[in-house]
Amino acid sequence: MKKNITVLGSTGSIGTQTLHCCKRLGYPLVALAANRSTTLLEAQAREFSPRYVAVVDENAYQDLKVRLADTNIRLLSGVQGLCEVAALPENDIVCNAVVGMVGLRPTLAAIEAGNTLALANKETLVAGGQLVMEAAAQNNVSILPVDSEHSAIFQCLQGNERTSLHKLLLTASGGPFRGKTAAELEQVTLEQALHHPNWEMGAKITVDSSTLMNKGLEFIEAMWLFDVTPNRIEVVVHPQSVVHSAVEFQDGSIIAQLGVPDMAIPIQYALTYPHRALSSAKPLSLVEYGSLTFEPPDLKTFVCLDYAMEAARRGGLYPCAVNSANEQAVALFLDGKIGYGEIGRSIGYVLEHFSDHTARYCIEDIFSTDLAARALVLEYCRGLAEYYTK
Repeated sequence: MKKNITVLGSTGSIGTQTLHCCKRLGYPLVALAANRSTTLLEAQAREFSPRYVAVVDENAYQDLKVRLADTNIRLLSGVQGLCEVAALPENDIVCNAVVGMVGLRPTLAAIEAGNTLALANKETLVAGGQLVMEAAAQNNVSILPVDSEHSAIFQCLQGNERTSLHKLLLTASGGPFRGKTAAELEQVTLEQALHHPNWEMGAKITVDSSTLMNKGLEFIEAMWLFDVTPNRIEVVVHPQSVVHSAVEFQDGSIIAQLGVPDMAIPIQYALTYPHRALSSAKPLSLVEYGSLTFEPPDLKTFVCLDYAMEAARRGGLYPCAVNSANEQAVALFLDGKIGYGEIGRSIGYVLEHFSDHTARYCIEDIFSTDLAARALVLEYCRGLAEYYTK
């Protein structure tokens, strides 16, 4: 059965791959949304003929109005535009693949409208997991994970009693700098950080994967998605990226999901769930790989992962604070303002100086925490000589 799909973040890495999956499956597109990539968004709109297109940036919106003036596509702007297309009643699935905190409000809008959510926006659960999961429960909405690791865990849990779950095994490739020392990481360049050994991703998530912050964010996501405490999640470095994650049950059995490192598999599973379809991914040959290896993460060198796990243990708004700190620090690094090592130190500074006195938080608390954490990163960076000279 065909499903009507809306893709938020359609011009990004996950978004474009989601469109490819929809094309293969014959799923019609209700709406597309992006931040400001007007040229690509125009091309997507002409190829897929959605009823709606939303763009966050106002200048991009004005540009797109001219570009699509000869079509019947309705254009929307701002975060409100993202929320509006996320809440459309004709949506069967809303795929949220935007990057950053901007994804939180449209996630809640989709849930409140009763639309099934295929979630690739990490910040939604890292920053607002409590609100999102409570809203999903109240509206009886399914959240289908798109990240390969969470999709793997989701698949491993199918047909098993949740009460028999003992531990989640969250795998990580280790990134391009696995085995490096902390001193060696100080010399990492932007070009090196943007080269991942196994996956093709956008700039921000590629940097996050190199620092292992991406795994820290996934650690927090997993807590919310699968309703487990931090002590029941183990991060395992698996350089081959074949075992996408696994679940250990109380009888000692471990069930893992394996496949080639290709996002077509988890994206398609979220779209077709509970069914499966032929995929564009290459079949996995264990014989060709020959061997699969596993090791613990080096938390002393890759401090971002350690800080994220500590934020998870503290709970409350601490995960939101470290997420926003990372967003700000990575943006500065991508802009050439700070060195690679300062990403982790910025997050550590925020974790040390941020105080959460909120027993239960609301969406306004999340966004005020976002601003406070970013301000703390800038405060820390103003003390760096290179911050002023670049």
